[in-house]
Amino acid sequence: MQTKLVKNRKDSDKIVISISSGTCGQARGSLNLVEAFKKAIKGRENKISIKVTGCHGFCNAEPNVVIFPNEVFYSNLKPEDAAKIVEATLKGEIVNDLLYQENNKRFTHFNDIPFYKAQLRTLLGDNPLIDPVNIDDYLAQGGYKSLVKALKMEPGKIIEEIKRSGLRGRGGAGFPTGLKWEIVRKQKGDIKYIICNGDEGDPGAYMDRSILESNPHLVIEGMIIGAYAMGATEGWLYVRNEYPLAVKNLLVALNQTRKQGLLGNNILNSRFNFDIKMAKGAGAFVCGEETALIASIEDKRGMPKQRPPFPAQQGLFGKPTNINNVETWADVTRIIDKGADWFAGIGTKTSKGTKIFSLVGKIKNSGLVEVPMGITLDKIVFDIGGGAQSGKEVKAIQNGGPSGGCIPKELFNLPVDYESLTSAGAIMGSGGMIVMDENTCMVDTAKYFTNFLQSESCGKCVTCREGTQRMYEILNNITEGNGQEEDLTLLEDLGKVVKEVSLCGLGQTAPNPLLSTLRYFKDEYLAHIKEKKCPAGVCKALIRYTISVETCTGCGLCKKNCPQDAIEGEKKKLHVIEEDKCIKCGICFDVCKSNAVNKITGKEGVLCLK
Repeated sequence: MQTKLVKNRKDSDKIVISISSGTCGQARGSLNLVEAFKKAIKGRENKISIKVTGCHGFCNAEPNVVIFPNEVFYSNLKPEDAAKIVEATLKGEIVNDLLYQENNKRFTHFNDIPFYKAQLRTLLGDNPLIDPVNIDDYLAQGGYKSLVKALKMEPGKIIEEIKRSGLRGRGGAGFPTGLKWEIVRKQKGDIKYIICNGDEGDPGAYMDRSILESNPHLVIEGMIIGAYAMGATEGWLYVRNEYPLAVKNLLVALNQTRKQGLLGNNILNSRFNFDIKMAKGAGAFVCGEETALIASIEDKRGMPKQRPPFPAQQGLFGKPTNINNVETWADVTRIIDKGADWFAGIGTKTSKGTKIFSLVGKIKNSGLVEVPMGITLDKIVFDIGGGAQSGKEVKAIQNGGPSGGCIPKELFNLPVDYESLTSAGAIMGSGGMIVMDENTCMVDTAKYFTNFLQSESCGKCVTCREGTQRMYEILNNITEGNGQEEDLTLLEDLGKVVKEVSLCGLGQTAPNPLLSTLRYFKDEYLAHIKEKKCPAGVCKALIRYTISVETCTGCGLCKKNCPQDAIEGEKKKLHVIEEDKCIKCGICFDVCKSNAVNKITGKEGVLCLK
C-alpha cells in the first residue's frame, strides 16, 4: 500500500538510500539488500543513489534503510523489497507495509520512532549519512574542521577547553579527561604516546565497535587533537581481533587520512608530526585495563602492573602515555567543534554530555542508545526500549558490563550518572545495559558473571584469582540446591575482600554482580537454599519435567525433539519422561502444543506455566 509523500522544498534533488550495514546489519542480510538496491536503481543513478553505511543503532529493525532527504525509515527488509521501495520513492510515495510498526502504529520518519525520539545522538547521529570507507562523506559533515580549529590553538588552551567541558572517561572509571591530558602534557621528554582503547570485552556491549565501524574518522580526529594538545608524536589504536569490520574500516580510514595530509609529517602545514598504528588484541578481557593493554602492545602477556607509576608518567615503552576509550576520543572532536559550554550544558552537575549504551537482553527494542547523562533508567528501559518482551514484567537491569551491578525495577527512577550508579552498587562501565525480566534468576545471573570474570582473571594477584573462583563455587552450589544459609555471609565477606584488595579494576569490580544481587534479591538466594526452589524456574538442578495424563494427546512432538531420547510413548498415547536421562533442557516444554508438559520447580512442586 502506498501514500503520497510531500517533498520538503529544502531537500536536495537527488534521493539517497542509506542502508544500515554494520556487523549486526550484515548478520541480518544487509549485503544482499545492498545488491538488490543496486540492481533496482540501475539506469536511474542520476535521480537516486545508494549509501552503504555503518550501524543506525536499532538492532531490532535490521536490516533497515533511511531514505533521504525526507528521512523515511523502512525496517526488517528483504532483498525483494528493494525494487518496490525504489519505484515508490521515485514517485514520491511511501510503501506503508514496510514502515516500522510499534503498538499498532506505523512510523514514517526516522526521528518519530520512539526508539530514536528520546535520544540525543551527538556521536551516532551522522552514522546514516556516512559511508565509513569514504572520507568525503565525513568531510561533507564537517569532518576535520575541529582539527583545523585545534591546530590554531595553543595546546594548553585545548586542554583547558576539555577540562571546562567536564568530559570524563567513557571507559568505566570516569576520570576527568582534561586532567589526565594535563598530567601527560607536563611530563618531560620528547617521546609521548596516546592510545585508543577499543578492547571492548563486556558481554552484550558493542558501543565502541559501532563507532569504529560506522564513523572511524570521528575517533581518529579526536586522537590527532589530543596528541597535539599533549605533545605526543605517535598513537595506537588497540582493537580486538574479533572486530574484523572495525579493523577493516579503520585501516581504510587511516590510509585516507594520511593521503589528505591529516596524519604524518607537518599535518596541515602546522609543523606537527603525528601518526597512528594499530594493534589487534586477542580478546582477553583484562586487556581493557590500561597497564595490561600496554603490556599487550609491547608483545608481552596482558597482565596489570602495580601503580604508581601511572601510564601518564611511565607507560608504553616506558614513556608518558595517555589512554582514552573510543567514545571519549569521539567526544573530543565534538567538544572542540561545538565548544566546552555546549557539552557542559548537557547532563548533570558532575556527569556531562551524552553516553552511549547497548540496550540488550529481555527488551523489545534492543540497540545502541545515546542519551544525555542524568536520564533515568525508567526512560531508557520503557520509553526507548519499549519494556520487556512478550508482556513479561521487567525485574532488573545489569549496568556496567560483567563488573556492573544489578539494579531492581524499584530503583529505575535513578539518574544515570557516575555517582548515582556507584551508590546503587553498579558502575557506569563502558555502557552495557542488560535488561532482565521475571523469568531471570538473579542467583544464576550472579553465577554467570562471576564465572566470566574468574575465567578472565589474569591470575596475577591471589585475591582475584582465588576469590572469584571461590565465589563461583559457592554460587554454583546454591544453584544446584546444595547451599547453606551461612554461605550468604561468606559470599558477602569474600566479595568485600576481593573488592578491596585486588590489584586492578577487574578484581576490584568483580564482586559487583554478587553483592548487588545479595543486596536487592536476597529472597531469591534464600528460596534456593531453604526451599530448594528457583523462583524463576531457571536453575536446572531444581527443576523436573512431567507429562500430564489428562492433557497429553500423544502427538509425539516432545519425543521427536528430545535430544537425549528421554521420552517414551507411542503415537496418540500417553508419553512419559525418563528422569534419569532428562538433561532438563526444556525443549519438550517449549514444543508441546497441548500444554501437557509440566515444568515443576522446588521441593513443594511449584508448577511453572508457559
